[in-house]
Amino acid sequence: MSKKSIFSILFFLISFSLLAQTSLFEHTKTFTKQDSLRGSITPERIWWNLTYYHLDITVNPDKKFIHGKNTVQYKVLKSHSVLQIDLQSPLKITKVIQNGKKLKVVTDGNAHFIHLKDIQQIGNINSLDVYYEGHPKVAKNAPWDGGFSWKKDKNGNHFAATSCQGLGASVWWPNKDHMYDEVDSMAISVRVPKNLMNVSNGKLRKIEQHKDNTSTYHWFVNNPINNYGVNVNIGDYVHFSEKYNGEDGMLDMDYYVLRDNLEKAKKQFKDAPKMMKAFEHWFGKYPFYEDGFKLVEAPYLGMEHQSSVTYGNKYMNGYLGRDLSGTGWGLKFDFIIIHESGHEWFANNITNIDIADMWIHESFTAYSENLFLDYYYGKKASKEYVIGTRRSVQNDIPIIGQYNVNSEGSGDMYYKGANMLHNIRTLINDDEKWRQILRGLNTVFYHKTVNTKQVENYISQQSGIDLSTIFDQYLRTVKIPVFEYKIENNKLSYRWNSVVADFNMPLNIFVNDKKQQLNPTEKWLTISINSNEIIVDDNFYVKSKKVK
Repeated sequence: MSKKSIFSILFFLISFSLLAQTSLFEHTKTFTKQDSLRGSITPERIWWNLTYYHLDITVNPDKKFIHGKNTVQYKVLKSHSVLQIDLQSPLKITKVIQNGKKLKVVTDGNAHFIHLKDIQQIGNINSLDVYYEGHPKVAKNAPWDGGFSWKKDKNGNHFAATSCQGLGASVWWPNKDHMYDEVDSMAISVRVPKNLMNVSNGKLRKIEQHKDNTSTYHWFVNNPINNYGVNVNIGDYVHFSEKYNGEDGMLDMDYYVLRDNLEKAKKQFKDAPKMMKAFEHWFGKYPFYEDGFKLVEAPYLGMEHQSSVTYGNKYMNGYLGRDLSGTGWGLKFDFIIIHESGHEWFANNITNIDIADMWIHESFTAYSENLFLDYYYGKKASKEYVIGTRRSVQNDIPIIGQYNVNSEGSGDMYYKGANMLHNIRTLINDDEKWRQILRGLNTVFYHKTVNTKQVENYISQQSGIDLSTIFDQYLRTVKIPVFEYKIENNKLSYRWNSVVADFNMPLNIFVNDKKQQLNPTEKWLTISINSNEIIVDDNFYVKSKKVK
């Protein structure tokens, strides 16, 4: 088994069964067979474990056409004769070869079931070649509705890139398109017109020149990588680089930008080593030293492709020049550099097994924005920023989606999730302990796929606080806790309302400017105070309501 332990898979399946019985979901949706084939660990997936890919393709930007093959190497965990590979229409698998034998492929939508001829003996390392071709889906609104983005720069050169989170990597290359099993290592060879460059994940091993005015860029990823983190970026790039002396030694930091943007990039990308310094402080060592770190200009806003973070923020601070928090602090950094790079720890190092738990990626990474501010501007800036982002919370559907059908939850996984984490930091009330929890997550789950219960339990155990009902409240319902109170004759009566059963979250209030911690329940409690007014600590993401 690879670094993605079989025990993680079994733990997930058991946990899912329990969650299904106790679900707090407040919405329903109809799912199809294709959703299940895409989103579940099918019998045709679970018997084999990925060890290596070699994606070897030619990209023709003039025709918006790709063709080539993916060599899939795997370890046999259980003897089986059918193997599932995913590839989305309009791309087509043209043939599959194993040990010189052409194999039968039965297609069901985007799932392709390969019937193997050779006996698959437990423990063996086998491989097969999946050949494919076609015009891949054109991204409608990358990176949210992804695929291939085919653009041109202002000089008329082709400028193309892939993005596929949620939609699935199988939108542009054949693979085992489920998050639970990350390949241990991967080679990526991309042939492009000679006047263009391809930038992908990992380290560039060589550039191969061909007589037909094309060049092949050979990249290699030494570390486990999730399928949506694999990318292709094609353009008239120029390159500059620097060395960063980090927690695990010297790190190569490389930058690829369009030729005309070189000077702007040299100025704007100074945020990259600043990011690395702050995040290594909070989260621990950058998880992919062997593969380096890259920022690559792309024809869309940006994406967290592992060791090949794509950038399209137009060389402005904030989010395309806007401060998402409305506080001013969001203009102190380039949002895409900070946010997408934060995913190297939460998404690429620690990866959710099922997309329903994508809050593990997005809540921590949205939260990383204010940790960056905390590192450089202090705790007040950090607090103001994260509280400011509450204005974007919709409370439409729960943050956790539905399991086994490739269904993510609410977009509130970003800033509602970030504020939940800020709540937890406030409760712990020990910044160094909180930092060690964040670093511990990235150590204990280093290069692993996880589910939400593993993350929740780790934080509860390490903090010494039972946070289970807090996670249930913010992740599995759309309700914000309401702190109801009344003051009569120097008596403060208070309770929680709009909360899950047995909700257990202490709350800080200020009485005459002095902080006091309460432990509200759903029943009215009363204490004596020497004031007619209180202030609820705004570090807690709650509503307060004075009642008569």
